[in-house]
Amino acid sequence: MAHEHHGTVINNAEDSGEGKIFVASVSPQVRASLATTYGISEKEAGYMIDQLLSGPQGLRGGGKHRNGFTWVVDTNVMREAVLVLTADEVSDSLNSDESSAAGQPDSSLPKRPILSSACPGWICYAEKTHPFILPHLSRLKSPQALSGTFLKTVLSKSLGVHPSRIWHLAVMPCFDKKLEASREELTDVSWRQEDQSSSEAQPVRDVDCVITARELLSLASSRGFSLPKLPLQPLPSSLTPAFPEKSLESFISFKRSRAEQSLATGTSGGYLHHVLTTFQARNPGSELVINRGRNVDVVEYVLMSQENQPILKAARYYGFRNIQNLVRKLKPARVSRLPGAKPTTSRRQPMSRNTASTGSSGSDYAYVEVMACPGGCTNGGGQIRVEDAREILGSSQGEVSDVSIKPSPHEQRTWLARVDEAYFSMESESESELEVHSQQASLAHKEAKIHEGLGRWSQFMNIPLSKLVYTTYRKVESDVGKDQTPANDTTRVVELAGKIGGGW
Repeated sequence: MAHEHHGTVINNAEDSGEGKIFVASVSPQVRASLATTYGISEKEAGYMIDQLLSGPQGLRGGGKHRNGFTWVVDTNVMREAVLVLTADEVSDSLNSDESSAAGQPDSSLPKRPILSSACPGWICYAEKTHPFILPHLSRLKSPQALSGTFLKTVLSKSLGVHPSRIWHLAVMPCFDKKLEASREELTDVSWRQEDQSSSEAQPVRDVDCVITARELLSLASSRGFSLPKLPLQPLPSSLTPAFPEKSLESFISFKRSRAEQSLATGTSGGYLHHVLTTFQARNPGSELVINRGRNVDVVEYVLMSQENQPILKAARYYGFRNIQNLVRKLKPARVSRLPGAKPTTSRRQPMSRNTASTGSSGSDYAYVEVMACPGGCTNGGGQIRVEDAREILGSSQGEVSDVSIKPSPHEQRTWLARVDEAYFSMESESESELEVHSQQASLAHKEAKIHEGLGRWSQFMNIPLSKLVYTTYRKVESDVGKDQTPANDTTRVVELAGKIGGGW
């Protein structure tokens, strides 16, 4: 069944009397994983995914209803928005220090230091084991979640359908992204209008299903598709319908820039790098001082003014061992029960523009980029492994590979280095753009463009932007030793991820 709406042809499958409109969002780390596996470029890996999900030789030619995905978007688009909003959040936090001194604290802002919130493994750890960390977490949704909110809100309104008919698949490097998708905070309950609310309505998730890079291989294999045989070229225009809301099409179609995925930005989206770059652009003549930690996954940064005064201190902590050290540093001082006793440690003081510590207390950071995986998101648990690639290469050559042979640490490091290289090699759509403007002018232009786009989104939906881009966190009680009869979040999301959404 197919119908046309605003010039866009939507192919629908029958599902309880209603058709589904399939959309997908793909992370750049997944493209890098596929590129390394098949020896192709990151751009060609993107074409491979597009052809599988939307092409005539992919899911459009198979599946129960021969349905493909109408739109496949790059999560880099929403990542750009999250980066700009993160810098705004840090800036507001610094300005709030001055307001607090004047007796006007802003309780809506996270506490300093602000800790990134895009890694679901880290969020799960904080909610279950260290609830005192929750006030420090950035309020912003991850690029995956924000992509889901954008697609569900805009498509449901512009096409005149209920959000439940928009079926959103996210292709991610991390299994924990399934847990993120199952969060009750990331449903239409958080953004739908009061007149649309119903006590009987089932909440609609912003992300219906998450699969990883490895599961993408399994999907192709189970449907009988050979990924290397798919065309490594863009889909024909007839299969890429225009976005139904023209005023927002340009907002989700930013040209990709190599400057946004470089060695300096890191492998996890560049949150910290963008914050530092933003503040450096706002303070001409400032210099960034980098202090390496005990290992490559801990790095501290201090932005110094021309007068050699600290402007901002921030850090990167990857891997749970390092995260545990960070959490210990931020743990509130214990108060003795003895009468008149003082806290066992000194009270933390926020960093000011006139003083900065080069130590590692963690309390004087303005922002910390926290990721659960050592090496960052390119090393996510759902990425294609050395042994997977070995098996794929062997089968393509008619050989039987012994997958029981565990790769050596050297092989694993070499493989991850190749994935990182593919990630950083993201091709620019317009190289000249990097040379036309200075860094400060380009950054200001990009920020203005993103703020304008976010404003158009909020205005189109008639929903405050805060309800669209922010989320909340909660303390989670441990269920160890308790009755497990009711399905927990993990069980539900595994069931969700294993289902075939409407026949694709």
